[in-house]
Amino acid sequence: MCNNYLKIRLARINVYIRTMKKIRIIDFNLLIFLILCFSFGKASATTEGEFLPKDNHVCFFEVDETNETTVTSAERKTKEKKPRRSGRRGKVNFETFREYYEKAMNLYNKKAWLSAARIFEQLYPLSIGTPLGDTILFYFADSYFQNRDYQMAAFHFRDYVRRYPGTERTELAALNAVKAMYFSSPEYYLDQFITLMAIDEVNLFIQNYPYSKHIEECNEILDALRDKLAKKEMEMVRMYYRTGNYEAAQIMARNFLKTYSYSKYAPEVLFILVRNNFDFARRSVEHRKYHRFKDVLDAFETLQARYPESRFIADAKKIADEAANQIKKLDERKK
Repeated sequence: MCNNYLKIRLARINVYIRTMKKIRIIDFNLLIFLILCFSFGKASATTEGEFLPKDNHVCFFEVDETNETTVTSAERKTKEKKPRRSGRRGKVNFETFREYYEKAMNLYNKKAWLSAARIFEQLYPLSIGTPLGDTILFYFADSYFQNRDYQMAAFHFRDYVRRYPGTERTELAALNAVKAMYFSSPEYYLDQFITLMAIDEVNLFIQNYPYSKHIEECNEILDALRDKLAKKEMEMVRMYYRTGNYEAAQIMARNFLKTYSYSKYAPEVLFILVRNNFDFARRSVEHRKYHRFKDVLDAFETLQARYPESRFIADAKKIADEAANQIKKLDERKK
């Protein structure tokens, strides 16, 4: 019985050997050893994994009550529960409040504005209703201001004025809100919604603090903001004239002179109006030319009366003289 069993096993080994010769296995002796181990039972090893490669992917077999599962050493490490870190590091709470407040102030004094703002942002909700509430909110807003994030600074300075109207920092916070909105105002050719909001903010400051030492500074800011709006309107008048929209240019110029008569752009707008009215009159139908040439003379007279030293007077006079000649010709035709 034993001989037959050995014969069968050896026959199987020969089949394995022939197969392995065909695929050209180099380590033939090791192959024979593994086949014998498989045939006659489990190899006995004195140490675990003695004949197996020593790497990170050695397989162990774990048996539970339900089934067998293969678990690699790498997977076993991931299954191990990592101990939770103890301590309060990185968290701002009532216990660490003073520690993080001092840290934020140190960063602020070192001009690390953005880092300070991030800590002040976490501290402020915990400070509401405490003596440090207004201080933290002010430095929070000022950190953004110093970092040139003017929109965030304006928002928080205005919030400070609303929440703490009676402190010694209220007036400075209101002034900084004005400055932040002024710095946020875009170039004249862009949408001027923020500029209009900034003008309202300046007027509110002047109304609330009429005797402030910063009134002159606010007036300068107000002039700069209005000048930006005036320039945008003047460019629109110029654009309408250049594109041949004479009637629209005429309306825009007249509205400009009502709103921005004090502006340094007013003489140029009047000169554009003189030229616009003259070109408009020349291209008009016959029965409208007379009144439109008269508009040329009216615009020139306004320019001459308001700005007699303007550099546009000489060129405007030439156009006005030509308009007067055209009116004279039209009068002769009527006769």
